[in-house]
Amino acid sequence: MASRAFVAPAKPIFRASLRSSPSNGLDAFIPQLRKMVFEYCETWPTSANMRTYILNHLEDVARQNPHCEIVVKNRPHGEPIVRGFYLNTRDKVIGLKDYEVNGIQKKVELLLDSSGAKIRPLKGSRVVESTTEAARGIWSGMHVDAPFKI
Repeated sequence: MASRAFVAPAKPIFRASLRSSPSNGLDAFIPQLRKMVFEYCETWPTSANMRTYILNHLEDVARQNPHCEIVVKNRPHGEPIVRGFYLNTRDKVIGLKDYEVNGIQKKVELLLDSSGAKIRPLKGSRVVESTTEAARGIWSGMHVDAPFKI
């Protein structure tokens, strides 16, 4: 009679444990803007450039940025604005009352390129603190002939 060896039951592997947490770094880039809301009035003359932008350019912006949800809302008797909602739960609101179509495009690009982090002044806050100033500046791995390999 053959003896059977005791085999412990296999520990289950859940799908959630196989995921990696996304982060911006060397291998991946995660755009920070998750949603843009365009609000304008159908009748006010200050929203005329916004209506032109929505009709002629918004579809191209949506195709170039599939990661971003784009919402168009009517805002009766209000100035045109665009709101950007970010992954860090912050939002930015930009009033577009006095902007031409090109200016609206630049503000939309500003929202797309922004991280949503709070704006802090650079003046007065030193990034690198040292007792003596460096003659050559701060070393960066981006400015060498052969980059460092892990």
